[in-house]
Amino acid sequence: QVQLVESGGGLVQAGDSLRLSCAASGRTFSSYAMGWFRQAPGKEREFVAAISWSGGSKFYADSVKGRFTISRDNAKNTVYLQMNSLKPEDTAVYFCAAGQGVTAWSMTKSDGHAYWGQGTQVTVSS
Repeated sequence: QVQLVESGGGLVQAGDSLRLSCAASGRTFSSYAMGWFRQAPGKEREFVAAISWSGGSKFYADSVKGRFTISRDNAKNTVYLQMNSLKPEDTAVYFCAAGQGVTAWSMTKSDGHAYWGQGTQVTVSS
């Protein structure tokens, strides 16, 4: 069982940066692949970034590639999403998700993952 808590969201201007954190409970965090997702008002949840249990494999949505970086610190049971050059279209609630014993590639799906956080709001003004 894993509980996920996101933090770090807020209101920023276009071009600014934010770093989101997802803290996980449990002693087996290092065995979980992790993903970040977002959902804007009136839109479906979409994949943002994924990382393997070791951090050696990462995937990004085309819309964030080159601007966002996913990373993890297994000693701190935390996964991060560094978001640079933010745009108004990045405005959304951001969620992290975890999957045990799965690949990072499998975390690129927008649903079906075992564990989800409650989300953190990111608002980018123009």
